Amino acid sequence: MRHLISINDLLEDELKNLLDVSDDIEANPQKYRSVMDQKVLTNLFYEPSTRTSSSFHSAMLRLGGSVIQINEVQYSSVSKGENLQDTILTIGSYSDFIVLRSQYAGDAKIASEASQVPVINAGDGAGEHPTQALLDLRTIYKNKGALEGMKIVFVGDIANGRTVHSLGSYLQNNNECHYFESYEDMTSELSDADVLYMTRVQTERGSTESYELTRDHVDVLSKECIVMHPFPRNDELPRWFDLDPRAKYIEQMKHGLFMRMAILTTLE
Repeated sequence: MRHLISINDLLEDELKNLLDVSDDIEANPQKYRSVMDQKVLTNLFYEPSTRTSSSFHSAMLRLGGSVIQINEVQYSSVSKGENLQDTILTIGSYSDFIVLRSQYAGDAKIASEASQVPVINAGDGAGEHPTQALLDLRTIYKNKGALEGMKIVFVGDIANGRTVHSLGSYLQNNNECHYFESYEDMTSELSDADVLYMTRVQTERGSTESYELTRDHVDVLSKECIVMHPFPRNDELPRWFDLDPRAKYIEQMKHGLFMRMAILTTLE
């Protein structure tokens, strides 16, 4: 049994295999239509989600499996005081995979230690979000042809942004990563950036910063730079930028489906 709790759980050859499998799934979807036949995935989400929840749901259905969707835990036994471990033991009795989004960093690890089936971390508070990092890596690879040697500028709520924690953790050994929690002094780093990775302010975790990608910032970016964002977005990423060919955040969502299908097919 294999869990996916941190991006650091994956070896280099395992990441390469996931990228290859996701490519094969995209090119040959019929080949994978029944690989999860009779398998059940439970989406157990203690926090709101649109993209992660729905993409895992879609991934499992496209692989021939079925899904138990639990998006409102206040209507489950959690409202009666049931702890995470007992919830995981219960859900694992009915499922072959558990995709968990939780409120607190470390919950995914706790869940994996209690679980009898693979647990996939779909975001644990301000901790990590490894499957988002994997689809981000696929986005970079598809647009840049390589993952190594990139200059990545992260802008946003770095302390609470779990997507930055996972992606940055993987990239920092082979790439030049710069982190900014405001736009002050960042302009000088944009002209030779390969990737600009924006994130929103995590108001639900107490953050109060305010920032916005401006036309002046965009003018500094090279034509080859790609701009990414894990969504949801607020005011930091203006809608007028959506039509710019450097905007790759909608593409990121599509990569999420194929990467999460690859995760399910290889994690078993």
